[in-house]
Amino acid sequence: MAAPGRALLAYDRTRGRLVAGADEAGKACLAGPLVAAAVCLDFDRIDPEAELALARLNDSKKLSKTRCLQLRGVVLELAARTSIVVVSAAEIDRDGIHPSQLGALAKVLEAVCPADALLVDHFRLPALRLAHESITRGDSTSAAIACASILAKTEHDRLMQEADSVYPGYGFATNFGYSSPEHKEAIRTLGPTPLHRRSYRLPTRG
Repeated sequence: MAAPGRALLAYDRTRGRLVAGADEAGKACLAGPLVAAAVCLDFDRIDPEAELALARLNDSKKLSKTRCLQLRGVVLELAARTSIVVVSAAEIDRDGIHPSQLGALAKVLEAVCPADALLVDHFRLPALRLAHESITRGDSTSAAIACASILAKTEHDRLMQEADSVYPGYGFATNFGYSSPEHKEAIRTLGPTPLHRRSYRLPTRG
Protein backbone atom coordinates (compact mmCIF):
# COMPACT_ATOMS: atom_id res chain seq x y z
CA MET A 1 0.00 0.00 0.00
CA ALA A 2 1.09 3.57 -0.68
CA ALA A 3 2.55 5.49 2.23
CA PRO A 4 1.97 9.19 1.50
CA GLY A 5 3.70 10.27 4.70
CA ARG A 6 7.08 9.16 3.39
CA ALA A 7 6.83 11.55 0.42
CA LEU A 8 5.72 14.40 2.68
CA LEU A 9 8.63 13.79 5.06
CA ALA A 10 11.07 13.61 2.15
CA TYR A 11 9.84 17.00 0.93
CA ASP A 12 10.42 18.63 4.31
CA ARG A 13 13.85 17.08 4.78
CA THR A 14 15.07 19.23 1.87
CA ARG A 15 14.13 22.37 3.86
CA GLY A 16 16.43 21.82 6.84
CA ARG A 17 16.58 20.11 10.23
CA LEU A 18 13.80 22.12 11.92
CA VAL A 19 10.78 22.53 9.66
CA ALA A 20 7.57 24.21 10.84
CA GLY A 21 4.22 24.13 9.06
CA ALA A 22 0.85 25.77 9.71
CA ASP A 23 -2.74 25.15 8.60
CA GLU A 24 -6.27 25.92 9.78
CA ALA A 25 -9.71 24.35 10.10
CA GLY A 26 -13.18 25.86 10.25
CA LYS A 27 -12.77 28.75 7.83
CA ALA A 28 -15.92 27.91 5.85
CA CYS A 29 -18.15 27.17 8.84
CA LEU A 30 -21.38 28.99 9.63
CA ALA A 31 -20.80 28.44 13.35
CA GLY A 32 -17.95 27.88 15.75
CA PRO A 33 -14.33 29.00 15.84
CA LEU A 34 -11.54 28.98 13.34
CA VAL A 35 -8.64 26.88 14.64
CA ALA A 36 -5.07 27.36 13.45
CA ALA A 37 -2.23 25.00 14.33
CA ALA A 38 1.49 24.83 13.72
CA VAL A 39 3.90 21.93 14.11
CA CYS A 40 7.70 22.05 14.15
CA LEU A 41 9.42 18.79 13.20
CA ASP A 42 13.03 18.11 14.17
CA PHE A 43 14.39 15.75 11.55
CA ASP A 44 17.20 14.65 13.83
CA ARG A 45 14.40 13.01 15.83
CA ILE A 46 12.52 11.50 12.86
CA ASP A 47 14.23 8.10 12.86
CA PRO A 48 12.97 5.05 10.89
CA GLU A 49 10.55 4.16 13.70
CA ALA A 50 9.07 7.66 13.71
CA GLU A 51 8.88 7.66 9.91
CA LEU A 52 6.93 4.40 10.06
CA ALA A 53 4.52 5.92 12.59
CA LEU A 54 3.94 8.82 10.19
CA ALA A 55 3.69 6.67 7.06
CA ARG A 56 -0.08 7.29 6.73
CA LEU A 57 0.25 11.02 7.29
CA ASN A 58 -1.73 13.05 4.76
CA ASP A 59 -3.96 16.09 4.38
CA SER A 60 -6.58 15.71 7.13
CA LYS A 61 -9.39 16.10 4.56
CA LYS A 62 -8.24 12.83 2.97
CA LEU A 63 -8.26 10.88 6.25
CA SER A 64 -11.02 9.26 8.26
CA LYS A 65 -11.92 10.64 11.66
CA THR A 66 -10.36 7.58 13.30
CA ARG A 67 -7.12 7.96 11.35
CA CYS A 68 -6.94 11.68 12.19
CA LEU A 69 -7.28 10.95 15.89
CA GLN A 70 -4.63 8.22 15.70
CA LEU A 71 -2.22 10.54 13.91
CA ARG A 72 -2.94 13.39 16.31
CA GLY A 73 -1.39 11.32 19.10
CA VAL A 74 1.61 10.46 16.93
CA VAL A 75 2.13 14.10 15.96
CA LEU A 76 1.95 15.32 19.56
CA GLU A 77 4.48 12.67 20.59
CA LEU A 78 6.97 13.30 17.79
CA ALA A 79 6.76 17.06 17.24
CA ALA A 80 9.49 19.26 18.65
CA ARG A 81 6.95 22.04 19.24
CA THR A 82 3.25 22.63 18.55
CA SER A 83 0.91 25.60 18.85
CA ILE A 84 -2.87 26.02 18.51
CA VAL A 85 -4.85 29.27 18.33
CA VAL A 86 -8.65 29.38 18.51
CA VAL A 87 -10.44 32.38 16.98
CA SER A 88 -14.01 32.78 18.22
CA ALA A 89 -17.04 33.57 16.08
CA ALA A 90 -17.23 37.02 17.71
CA GLU A 91 -13.61 37.75 16.75
CA ILE A 92 -14.29 36.58 13.19
CA ASP A 93 -17.31 38.89 12.97
CA ARG A 94 -15.25 41.79 14.31
CA ASP A 95 -12.13 41.34 12.17
CA GLY A 96 -13.33 39.38 9.12
CA ILE A 97 -12.64 35.76 8.28
CA HIS A 98 -9.62 36.31 6.02
CA PRO A 99 -7.72 38.65 8.39
CA SER A 100 -8.59 36.29 11.26
CA GLN A 101 -7.20 33.34 9.34
CA LEU A 102 -3.96 35.06 8.34
CA GLY A 103 -3.42 36.47 11.84
CA ALA A 104 -3.96 33.10 13.51
CA LEU A 105 -1.60 31.32 11.11
CA ALA A 106 1.08 33.94 11.77
CA LYS A 107 0.68 33.54 15.55
CA VAL A 108 1.01 29.77 15.56
CA LEU A 109 4.02 29.75 13.24
CA GLU A 110 5.83 32.34 15.32
CA ALA A 111 5.07 30.32 18.47
CA VAL A 112 6.93 27.23 17.20
CA CYS A 113 10.09 29.07 16.18
CA PRO A 114 13.01 28.86 15.83
CA ALA A 115 12.96 26.80 12.65
CA ASP A 116 15.03 26.52 9.51
CA ALA A 117 11.91 26.77 7.37
CA LEU A 118 8.42 28.13 8.00
CA LEU A 119 5.80 26.71 5.65
CA VAL A 120 2.13 27.62 5.37
CA ASP A 121 -0.65 26.17 3.27
CA HIS A 122 -1.55 28.48 0.38
CA PHE A 123 -1.20 31.95 1.95
CA ARG A 124 1.43 34.60 2.53
CA LEU A 125 1.20 36.06 6.04
CA PRO A 126 1.66 39.84 6.23
CA ALA A 127 1.68 39.80 10.05
CA LEU A 128 4.58 37.32 10.18
CA ARG A 129 7.83 39.26 9.93
CA LEU A 130 9.89 36.09 9.67
CA ALA A 131 10.74 34.61 6.28
CA HIS A 132 8.17 31.99 5.31
CA GLU A 133 7.01 30.09 2.25
CA SER A 134 3.50 29.63 0.91
CA ILE A 135 2.99 26.10 -0.45
CA THR A 136 0.18 25.40 -2.91
CA ARG A 137 -1.73 22.34 -1.65
CA GLY A 138 0.72 22.36 1.23
CA ASP A 139 -1.25 19.87 3.33
CA SER A 140 -0.70 17.30 0.57
CA THR A 141 2.96 18.27 0.06
CA SER A 142 4.63 19.01 3.40
CA ALA A 143 4.71 16.74 6.44
CA ALA A 144 4.79 19.69 8.85
CA ILE A 145 1.75 21.30 7.22
CA ALA A 146 -0.09 17.97 7.13
CA CYS A 147 0.64 17.49 10.84
CA ALA A 148 -0.72 20.99 11.51
CA SER A 149 -3.78 20.19 9.42
CA ILE A 150 -4.51 17.19 11.62
CA LEU A 151 -4.09 19.13 14.87
CA ALA A 152 -6.31 21.96 13.63
CA LYS A 153 -9.05 19.66 12.37
CA THR A 154 -9.19 17.41 15.43
CA GLU A 155 -9.22 20.39 17.81
CA HIS A 156 -11.92 22.13 15.79
CA ASP A 157 -14.03 18.96 15.69
CA ARG A 158 -13.60 18.44 19.44
CA LEU A 159 -14.81 21.95 20.20
CA MET A 160 -17.86 21.53 17.97
CA GLN A 161 -18.73 18.18 19.53
CA GLU A 162 -18.66 19.89 22.93
CA ALA A 163 -20.88 22.64 21.53
CA ASP A 164 -23.45 20.06 20.44
CA SER A 165 -24.35 19.32 24.06
CA VAL A 166 -24.72 23.03 24.84
CA TYR A 167 -26.73 23.85 21.71
CA PRO A 168 -28.67 20.73 20.68
CA GLY A 169 -30.66 20.65 17.49
CA TYR A 170 -28.02 22.07 15.13
CA GLY A 171 -26.13 18.83 14.50
CA PHE A 172 -22.77 20.27 15.55
CA ALA A 173 -21.50 16.78 16.46
CA THR A 174 -21.85 15.70 12.82
CA ASN A 175 -21.68 18.85 10.69
CA PHE A 176 -19.05 20.56 12.90
CA GLY A 177 -20.56 23.94 12.08
CA TYR A 178 -20.33 23.58 8.31
CA SER A 179 -23.17 24.49 5.96
CA SER A 180 -25.17 21.28 5.65
CA PRO A 181 -28.86 21.44 4.63
CA GLU A 182 -29.89 20.26 8.09
CA HIS A 183 -27.76 22.91 9.76
CA LYS A 184 -29.20 25.70 7.62
CA GLU A 185 -32.74 24.49 8.33
CA ALA A 186 -32.00 24.47 12.07
CA ILE A 187 -30.86 28.09 11.89
CA ARG A 188 -34.09 29.05 10.13
CA THR A 189 -36.19 27.11 12.64
CA LEU A 190 -34.33 27.72 15.92
CA GLY A 191 -32.45 30.91 15.14
CA PRO A 192 -28.69 31.45 15.52
CA THR A 193 -26.72 30.61 18.65
CA PRO A 194 -23.89 32.69 20.13
CA LEU A 195 -21.55 30.39 18.16
CA HIS A 196 -22.99 31.44 14.79
CA ARG A 197 -21.03 33.95 12.75
CA ARG A 198 -23.30 36.94 12.22
CA SER A 199 -21.09 38.19 9.39
CA TYR A 200 -22.27 35.22 7.28
CA ARG A 201 -25.69 35.70 5.72
CA LEU A 202 -27.85 32.59 5.35
CA PRO A 203 -29.71 32.59 2.01
CA THR A 204 -33.49 32.46 2.19
CA ARG A 205 -35.39 29.61 0.54
CA GLY A 206 -36.21 29.77 -3.13
